[in-house]
Amino acid sequence: MSARAFRLVGTAGVVATLMLAAAACEPTPSAAPPPASPAAVAPVATGSAATAPAAAAAPSGAQQASPAAPPEQGEADEHRHHHSGGVIALIAMSLKDLDLAPDQKTAVEKIRTALLAKMEPARAAGQDLANTLADGVAAGSVDRAKADAAIAKLTAQVQAAHGSSLDAMNQLHAVLTPAQRAVLIDKLQEHFEKWKEANGHEDQDGQHRSGPLLGLVKDLSLSQTEAQQIKDSYRNLLKASAPAAGGQDHQHKEVADHLQAFGTAFKADKFDARSLAGASAAGGHMAKWGATRMARFFEAAAPVLTPDQRAKLAQLIRDRAGQHAS
Repeated sequence: MSARAFRLVGTAGVVATLMLAAAACEPTPSAAPPPASPAAVAPVATGSAATAPAAAAAPSGAQQASPAAPPEQGEADEHRHHHSGGVIALIAMSLKDLDLAPDQKTAVEKIRTALLAKMEPARAAGQDLANTLADGVAAGSVDRAKADAAIAKLTAQVQAAHGSSLDAMNQLHAVLTPAQRAVLIDKLQEHFEKWKEANGHEDQDGQHRSGPLLGLVKDLSLSQTEAQQIKDSYRNLLKASAPAAGGQDHQHKEVADHLQAFGTAFKADKFDARSLAGASAAGGHMAKWGATRMARFFEAAAPVLTPDQRAKLAQLIRDRAGQHAS
């Protein structure tokens, strides 16, 4: 199965539109740039007038490769996109790490197809949220009430999808060998940790993460002043809207507790997904956490942008929503 196919599981493909071309979580301009990706950090530390000399100093090969995200950047972006897919999306991501026999691949593909169908209402809710945010960005002000209503609809659909995916989880358990089930749980935990990291600490003092912000700097040629204004406003909005936006709680205890219970049960010889409590709540937590933070990010960005930048950003949101809707 392709990475794009997995990305579609659990509405992750649609709400990926909210992140645009968000880069991996990297230090802000004041911090030293990582040595492995100087091209990605350079736009943050320079204004548009200084960008050309920086590009000229780079090797020609680096200039040609600069549009492509580094591997670690793409991985963080992929995990960031799965905030609305809940635990189901993390399981789907983990499947691609398994070494499957040919007959198992066929069976798992059938399970994946069934999951995609079950998640269609949540996918549609994610697209509605993307359109709501695009409308707000274009107008220069995101309507908080409309955005939160769209987030509530998305969260409810993600939770509802859990109930319809129980048979698929049982089928998956039956298809995999004990060793494969153990590997799946290990990978699931790894993806959860990466999801937590990718979904940000921008609101915490002492943390300098700006994945989505760096994406805007690149796509819209933001100045350092504009980028800092957006970051400061975003952090203030998150703190003011806690616990809806997650507040300072980056531990995601209810998700961690569910994953531990799921892992123990899934590795056993006998498994019934219906016996596990907390899965729906865990998926809803992930959906609400990620979607709310993205809504607050665009709420912070819209007033800072120029009319041309707002128009470009709104179109990017709509374009990416259309790309992932198919």
